Amino acid sequence: MSVSGAILICDDDAAIRTVVTQALRRAGHRVTAAASLDELRKAMRVQRPDVVVTDVVLPDGNGLDLVATLTGEHPDLPVIVLSAQNTLTTAVRATEAGAFDYLPKPFDLDALTTAVGSALVRGRRLVEDLPAAEDHAVAMIGRSPAMQDVYRVIARVVSNELTVLISGESGTGKELVAQAIHDLGPRRRAPFVAINMAAIPRELIEAELFGHEKGAFTGAAARSAGKFEQASGGTLFLDEIGDMPMDAQTRLLRVLQSGEFITVGGARAIRADVRIVAATNKDLGALVASGQFREDLFYRLNVVPIALPALRERRQDVRLLARHFLDRAVEDGLPRKAIGDDAIAALEAHDWPGNVRELENLMRRMAALHRDEWIDGAAVRTMLGEGMNPAPATRDEGIEAAVIARLSRIAAEEPAVLEDGTLYDRIIGEVERPLIEAMLARHGQNQLRAARALGINRNTLRKRLDTLGIDVGGRQDDPA
Repeated sequence: MSVSGAILICDDDAAIRTVVTQALRRAGHRVTAAASLDELRKAMRVQRPDVVVTDVVLPDGNGLDLVATLTGEHPDLPVIVLSAQNTLTTAVRATEAGAFDYLPKPFDLDALTTAVGSALVRGRRLVEDLPAAEDHAVAMIGRSPAMQDVYRVIARVVSNELTVLISGESGTGKELVAQAIHDLGPRRRAPFVAINMAAIPRELIEAELFGHEKGAFTGAAARSAGKFEQASGGTLFLDEIGDMPMDAQTRLLRVLQSGEFITVGGARAIRADVRIVAATNKDLGALVASGQFREDLFYRLNVVPIALPALRERRQDVRLLARHFLDRAVEDGLPRKAIGDDAIAALEAHDWPGNVRELENLMRRMAALHRDEWIDGAAVRTMLGEGMNPAPATRDEGIEAAVIARLSRIAAEEPAVLEDGTLYDRIIGEVERPLIEAMLARHGQNQLRAARALGINRNTLRKRLDTLGIDVGGRQDDPA
């Protein structure tokens, strides 16, 4: 059922006032238009509207200040904010001020009409206790429609305790979103603790999450607090949740259900006073279907889903991001560089398999290695062609070429790995897994025969299978 009402719009752009007025009148509403805050106040004195639609930047003031004033004086008056300042901070501050909804410019008239109708039917939503935030305090860059959708979801969840599941390819900024949810929410003064489930040996995950008591296992010389305890009162970010072993999934589910956890080797239940934000670059729905991820845990985590777009899906943000990363390079002591439109065009044409992280790495390389102060398209294309995104190595190229290609990809997507002391184990692990899996397949999953072919002890093979999480499907060895 459609609902009509009195709508007051405030925008200094005459064209916007005209098209919005026409669209809302076609929807059956009575519309009054104002070009400034002063005109809006005069209109409010004549007749109180049912909904106010206002721009942020006005000739005589800030629309967000108006929102706070109106919602303070008229708690039941919904205000919808329009803004060309399409940042996460704008979305959050509009919500903080008490706005019913926020629409970035350019906006869809149907979306505005729907928002007005919803405001009339449901009344105003109030989000309280959000901190004032400046743009520089929120490390998220982008004004594309895809990022506006992300900002709007973040703005609506920061003030509550709902569990959030962030999905997206590697390098899209999942931890930045988790950090923003924490920094802009009521838990912001408490710790933000992150744990990467893919980087922890499976036998240590429970101790890392829940802590352990002295003597709980060999080497446990003293009690150690786990991530849940370290994050008490704050936010626990579970990155790459899709890599969590099944037994640890079961423990995590019990914690989410009961709100309590027990340390490894402990007997006393400890209250889990944390907000959970999880992230994955995998399709958890597919993992659930294949039996590799618990369905009940998936639903516990996927209360508020946030899907981050790949950089190739938001190419209009490349210019902003590139300049931002060049500015940050200067802050880190690298030479200042300017970038031309032809260079931006070359960046926008690239597919960015490593997403924003890859673009940041490229800009830092340009700042450090490009000799001229001006970056042009030729320089970008040259740098992109120098091993930033090598084509996948074929089998004919051999293991050496495959390793070199993998190192180039890691340098582009995860440069920190080259310095953190984990590179050897990582590369060996990536080579070891397909080697063992190939030999098991060749010998019908028979561990004894595969071990002989590999030239290692059967017990050594079993340990490697457990460490790497390789399932042989319960196949028994032939008698020795």
